[in-house]
Amino acid sequence: MKKLILLMNVLMITAVLSCNNTKQAEPGNNSPEITEHKGQASVEDTESAANALTVAKSLPDFTTLVAAIEAAGVEDAVVNAGPLTVFAPTNAAFNKLPKGTVDDLLKSENKSKLAYILTNHVAPANYPDVQLIKEAEKGRKLYMASGQYLDVKKTDEGISVGGTKILKTVKVSNGWIHVIEDVLVPVE
Repeated sequence: MKKLILLMNVLMITAVLSCNNTKQAEPGNNSPEITEHKGQASVEDTESAANALTVAKSLPDFTTLVAAIEAAGVEDAVVNAGPLTVFAPTNAAFNKLPKGTVDDLLKSENKSKLAYILTNHVAPANYPDVQLIKEAEKGRKLYMASGQYLDVKKTDEGISVGGTKILKTVKVSNGWIHVIEDVLVPVE
């Protein structure tokens, strides 16, 4: 059953990421087609509960994460219906990376690498903190959208995922955001 749910989430994310509108060039003009992204993240909704991306955009501690999500073009994946769990590094977490790393990752030629790193911060499942504790007690690892598995541990200091501490948990319309103190760089 979990495999079926995971497959459905992956298919939904893939479908959402492929949503593009194409504008034709002006008649008589030999310029190429212009592709304009108009996926789910471009929908403005002031009535529904906030999703993971809406919440991240509203908080000053996540400006680097939001810039990375937009540079990688994965906005639609973060706003899909879910459930999903986002482990959201703060600006301070990105600042811990070696100097120049973030600027380098934000370059267009590194879009796929950045997207891979960001998908390592998303579990296509519903993991509130209570469930994370259960997973830790059972010695289970969390499957991430990157294809990697991350350890989840419970200590006297709290819960950690992938070796980084969860600082705060926020419920959003499409799942959960767990604020973390480090960037979860996938092991290749």
